[in-house]
Amino acid sequence: MNLKINNIDFQVVLSNYSIQKWISLILIFHFSLFTFHSAQAQELEIYQNRALEHNPSIQALRSSVGIAEEKINETNTLPDTEFGLGYFVSEPETRTGAQKLRLSVRQMIPWFGTIQSRRDYAGSMVNVEEINLEIARRKLNLEVSQVYFQLYELQEKKEVLQQNIDLLEVYRTMALNSVEVGKASAVEVLRLKMRQNELIEKMRNLQLQIESLETQFSNLLNSEEKLEIKVQDTLVIPFEESIDGNLSLHPELQRYDRFSESILRSEELNQLESSPKFGVGLDYVSVQERLDMMIPDNGKDIIMPMVSFSVPIFNKKFKSVSRQNDLRLEQIDSERASTLNDLESRLQTTLNERSSARISFETQLENLSQAGDAEDLLLKQYETGTIDFDDVLDIQEIQLKIQMNLVEAVRTWFTKNAIVQYLTVNN
Repeated sequence: MNLKINNIDFQVVLSNYSIQKWISLILIFHFSLFTFHSAQAQELEIYQNRALEHNPSIQALRSSVGIAEEKINETNTLPDTEFGLGYFVSEPETRTGAQKLRLSVRQMIPWFGTIQSRRDYAGSMVNVEEINLEIARRKLNLEVSQVYFQLYELQEKKEVLQQNIDLLEVYRTMALNSVEVGKASAVEVLRLKMRQNELIEKMRNLQLQIESLETQFSNLLNSEEKLEIKVQDTLVIPFEESIDGNLSLHPELQRYDRFSESILRSEELNQLESSPKFGVGLDYVSVQERLDMMIPDNGKDIIMPMVSFSVPIFNKKFKSVSRQNDLRLEQIDSERASTLNDLESRLQTTLNERSSARISFETQLENLSQAGDAEDLLLKQYETGTIDFDDVLDIQEIQLKIQMNLVEAVRTWFTKNAIVQYLTVNN
């Protein structure tokens, strides 16, 4: 596929650094570059979904949401019902007989609307826990993406190194042929071999880094067994960069809005709890029948309905809570403004870094084209028997550096794009 970037045509093939070579009079090394398309990496989405399902931090926050929801049921209750039992040791005498024992029951009832206000406040706290869960989910997706793209970078670099090792083997064969005809020295063959060994060492170190990242990746997914992590071999930088979401809808900002709502509900509850409370009750007194005379209602038990009121005359507590709520609202407004400034700065910085990665990628593509032209000139010199293997090593090192920079640019672009997706939310 032919793509045009900055008026330069490139034949682009992603993650396939194939070598086509001829060892005779001409050897051509064909460098593969990167392919662009707009498809999202399905493997990454699968890993993100698995992490969201099994990650212990997410599971803990889901439990927090469940606890907050259960607290709604907790608020739908009245104060404890009071029961009393009294036995008269010294029985008081009344006209209708002696009082033996006393039973009582009391039920206090909060002011009208207090219970519903408690439910509203508990519901607002559920909203806070849900937004905390959403923030954690987005952060986990971002962390999974970052590790995933790091794995992509290391595996691509490992493949680039292998292709360059193979290329050096081709050059070493050329050098051996030149030694046989007296057009090169054995030192040049040894230098090519030492360069191969250096690249092999780098490959081994990359493999160690890959193993460490795979362990970190498995831990994010909370996998007890070793996962066979499949990293997409084709990553695509879209031709156009855009912001699909809205920063103002970010959960980190929404969390302050939810906190403000919960404080307003708390203040409503505080005002209702500062209102009078009333109670209803019933007293029952058992009366012993008199035997010394017959009178009306002799031994008749006493039943006395009761109504009571609880008035918070000394209400400094409620005034203090109201003042605290006002201060909390001011604090939340300030923290929200600070967080918004921080998110805006992070977003702008990330957008610039993403654009810089694209510029770097395009520059490296152009540089790789120039390096390929230089290599072609060296190969033509080999046909005439005048090849300088010092120049061969120099151009190979330049090409390797460019290829590594290309991989890093792709990884950087996708990592920064993942941060942009974290910072912005679709309407």
